Order: sequence, then structure tokens, then C-alpha cells
Amino acid sequence: MEQLKAIMADEEQRQASYEAGHERIRFCGYCHGEDGNSKRDYIPNLAAQHPQYLFNQFEKFGDGTREDYVMSKLAKTLSLEERINIAVYFSQQTAKARTNTDSARIATGEALFGTRCAACHGREAQGFQDMPRLAGQPSEYLEIALNRFKGMDPTKHNTPMIGIAGVLTEQDIKALAAYLTTR
Repeated sequence: MEQLKAIMADEEQRQASYEAGHERIRFCGYCHGEDGNSKRDYIPNLAAQHPQYLFNQFEKFGDGTREDYVMSKLAKTLSLEERINIAVYFSQQTAKARTNTDSARIATGEALFGTRCAACHGREAQGFQDMPRLAGQPSEYLEIALNRFKGMDPTKHNTPMIGIAGVLTEQDIKALAAYLTTR
């Protein structure tokens, strides 16, 4: 983490890391988009995520704390430097919001976000450090993630998202996803 912080604090090092990350993300781009904006609605955007969050997710996939068929294997093949460079690269990309025309659902989601999510993810859903950016994420991905948190066993998992998602109805989840995808 100290190495990542040092790179982010120095413009020259950050640029070198960015360029190395751009070279290494070729495989990542097939799913997450070369610019970090997902090509598939069930895969998250990585663009504009905080580099610390991205790096920590690589670590979680690598040590088995977080599991995904592709990401778990990929994380184990990357060196520390490659994980840092990829995190820096995607953090410097611009996230692109998606569209949703259901204004009533978006308004409901905005209200829910303000009361249940903004304290951790920021008023504009931009995230920070180890809290993910939710703004502009594909709605299908958001729904999958919230339902996954809702179904987690609190005796086996340690995340505040279990309590947050546990009280959400299916309509709440759809409303939150509709709102966040347009941000």
C-alpha cells in the first residue's frame, strides 16, 4: 500500500505506472473495457475507481477473500507491480454513466441512496479510498451485487453491506440500480 501511495503522490511515477498499466490491461479490457467502462452489464466498471480500492480487490481475489472464476485466477498471476500499475491505470480513466428513462424509479433510488448509501460511498456515489465508486455502474451488476450481499450469512462474512442490503426489497434494489447507473 505504501508503494501505491508513493506512486500516486508523484506525477512522474504515476505516469510511468499508468503507461505500464495500459500495456498490461489488454486482457482486462475484454470485459471491463480498455477505458475501464464495462462492455457487459453484469461486469463492473473500473474507470475512476480509487486506486487503493482496485488494488485491495486484486488482493482479495488473490487470497480467496473474494471469489470470481476469472478474477481469482488472474489475480494470482499478476506481480505486485502489475497489480499496482493496473489499479493506477483504471483509476485515471473517466467513468461513463449509462441511461435509464424510468424517472420515478430513479427518484426513489436517489432518496434511498441518500439515506442508506451516501455516508460510505459519498454524496455523489464517487467512492473514496476503499469504498467503491457506484456512480455509473451497470444496473445489472449493481442488482447482482446488492442481492449477493443480501443473501450473505453474517456469521461467515464480515461486511456492513449485509445489514444495509438485508433490509432492501427487490424494488429498492432496482431503484438504487436505476439511480446509480445514471450518475
